[in-house]
Amino acid sequence: MKKKFYITTPIYYPSADAHIGHAYCTTICDVIVRSKRKRGFETYFLTGTDEHGEKIQKNAAKVNKTPQQFVDEISDKFKELWKAMRISNDDFIRTTEERHTTVVQKIFSKLYENGDIYLGDYEGWYCTPCESFWTETQVGLERLCPDCHRPVHVAKEETYFFKTNKYLPDLLEYMDSHPNFVTPISRKNEMMNTFIKPGLTDLCISRTSFDWGIPIKENPRHVIYVWMDALTNYITALGYGSSDDSLFQKFWADENSEIVHVVGADISRFHIIYWPMFLKGLGLRFPDRVFVHGLLDLNGEKMSKSRGNVVSPFPLIERYGVDAVRWFLAREFSFGADGRFTPELFVERVNLDLANNIGNLVNRTLTMIEKYFDGTVPSHGKNMRDLDKNMQDLLVKTVDEYELLMDDLKVSEALALAMNLLGEANKFIEVSEPWTLFKNGDIEGLENTMATLANVIINGTMLLECALVESAPKIYAQFGLTNDECTFDKVRDFNHVAHHHVHKDAPLFPRLKKEDEINFIASIAK
Repeated sequence: MKKKFYITTPIYYPSADAHIGHAYCTTICDVIVRSKRKRGFETYFLTGTDEHGEKIQKNAAKVNKTPQQFVDEISDKFKELWKAMRISNDDFIRTTEERHTTVVQKIFSKLYENGDIYLGDYEGWYCTPCESFWTETQVGLERLCPDCHRPVHVAKEETYFFKTNKYLPDLLEYMDSHPNFVTPISRKNEMMNTFIKPGLTDLCISRTSFDWGIPIKENPRHVIYVWMDALTNYITALGYGSSDDSLFQKFWADENSEIVHVVGADISRFHIIYWPMFLKGLGLRFPDRVFVHGLLDLNGEKMSKSRGNVVSPFPLIERYGVDAVRWFLAREFSFGADGRFTPELFVERVNLDLANNIGNLVNRTLTMIEKYFDGTVPSHGKNMRDLDKNMQDLLVKTVDEYELLMDDLKVSEALALAMNLLGEANKFIEVSEPWTLFKNGDIEGLENTMATLANVIINGTMLLECALVESAPKIYAQFGLTNDECTFDKVRDFNHVAHHHVHKDAPLFPRLKKEDEINFIASIAK
């Protein structure tokens, strides 16, 4: 298994403020990378903003700002949201930064010198929101963009083109030999049937009709069109083409590093088809995986900035805490499928998993340890019962399956598995009846029960720590443990909590009053 791990979000387009759809993708990536770090992987996590293009220039003009002023303000808001969401990214790349722009010019020049790029004229159907040209067949009789389904218009201008068919055989061979390159498989089929089999046209990679972009050194009248600019952030952020490319050598050039791009369906075509071609032209390896996540809708309607029907995570964080928001986003939706945000689902998920399951389990266990053992976690006795052995077996099985699921980016399923372990611990209390063991004077049986519960809680919390970033350390502390004592090498250990002194605090996840909270969330959903 590769022990280095590089994961990226899309770089978000700062045409308006960030919303919960952006938070969904970034939180999922954060959960994945935190889980990898916990397990001892050397990781690098990149996010950022894609700040050039015609739409930015037009939006800035509408509010009487320069494009740079406009993107500065919105990029700062993205950073504020990631801080509030406790996102642990290693870098935040902005495509207006010099470390990016100078290298993008070098990349263009290299591909131009390779003969991969040529100058020509383009006339076709153009979608301004997507900044994409389309063919007659693709827009259909209704003249709608096949990506965003908005009206397109005819545009013609001189442009540089990238020769897509030059590297198509390499891409197809890689797809065939790496079945996990595109996930879910339905996205690979979509790329093949919609874009590749009908025949790829060469890709337009420069514009002259606006100037908010990176100028081409060979022909400054042109600016580099969005996708050659935006996609290359994944390597410019690592120092590719700069005087210090140590991160690039570690996390991209080294075959022992796994490279994962997480993107939305609306930009999957560019990551799956064109990005590998750019890399091949540069003589660089392909990413290991492009994972296409689903899109969130709000009460059954597609969520988008242009429609104005978005939810800001800030009031949710303020009212319920960041862990409740992170948990809902990471657990509620199967990663790769579309999801629906509703007030009812949010309240039900928080109550079911956080309040009723883990919160209740922690509170009950701490209360019993304080009552029966003066607050000190006992160790297992010599004669461990079948009930305790079964819980130990379930713990080990859960950890093994959790690692496989996380490595396959099945985040919701992995978290559900860990939460199920704690649900089984709640059932274990009812079956073991510690109050009866105490009443009957079965001290060894009571020790086994409390030791089992304490260790399942702590080890299960280690699996959930990647999502519950503020609550997990609090749970450790209530059982007398520090974060440093809860390392993944102990996650299968069934006795490492023994002899620690507990202290119960206020409930971590108070149960939400369903009607009140549904009304509140509905009021902030625009």
